[in-house]
Amino acid sequence: MTSASVAASFAIVIPARFASSRYPGKPLVRLAGATGEERSLIRRSWDCAMGVPGAAGVWVATDDERIAAEVDSFGGQVVMTSPDCANGTERCAEAIATLGPVADVVVNLQGDAPLSPAGVVPALVERLLQDPEAIMATPAVRASRSVYEHLVHDQAEGRVGGTTAVIDGRGRALYFSKRVLPYLPAEAAAREFPPVHLHLGLYAYRREALERYVAAPPCELELLEGLEQLRFLDLGLPVSVVTLDPLSWDAIELNNPGDKPVIERILKERGIA
Repeated sequence: MTSASVAASFAIVIPARFASSRYPGKPLVRLAGATGEERSLIRRSWDCAMGVPGAAGVWVATDDERIAAEVDSFGGQVVMTSPDCANGTERCAEAIATLGPVADVVVNLQGDAPLSPAGVVPALVERLLQDPEAIMATPAVRASRSVYEHLVHDQAEGRVGGTTAVIDGRGRALYFSKRVLPYLPAEAAAREFPPVHLHLGLYAYRREALERYVAAPPCELELLEGLEQLRFLDLGLPVSVVTLDPLSWDAIELNNPGDKPVIERILKERGIA
């Protein structure tokens, strides 16, 4: 694969399913923006993807006709996938197998992360060029104190507020968890930016990565944590992490009903219609 093809050729797939165990029907939840207009979560995820420069194409991959109808209503592209897909990566793999060679790199923009910074997608593709041994690249951002407190509060209440990433000195992932990792003593937790990295719901895969992923069975840690990316680590495949400077907004995902007003507030603060 030449550097030019990596840099220029990537497609975005937004996996979306209706039957979320924590929040059924989540892709169709309506979120009000700065103008008061309500748009579905999947529409806002699509809007985020359409703001990414240079994509060869954008598709929503789903197994649900209700989600497909919603995407059709705003003119988006849909690729139907099997209800047997266990996670978004498997859904992306099936979508690309159906679509054919639309790009050299496939970007998974998860459908519950409408506040993801669109500019990070080209950085993920570029990281795969810079780190040729890595089979996949994904971003993480240093948590602000408010994000850290949000994560810790949800954890204390028995909810999952987000995923944290533990990264080695080479910029490779050591682990991902729905727990807040690493453990922080009180002094570190009180910093303006505690040393915790919030994983953002984007992945850039080489095509080989998707092929190897679906050829392997789920691993125990993946099943326990409910985090698809842990299968790559269990297989010993390097995952490169693009660490971002702290954002000027909290990139909260819609994981629980209580996240809805938080996301709506941030949409309004950022002037997103």
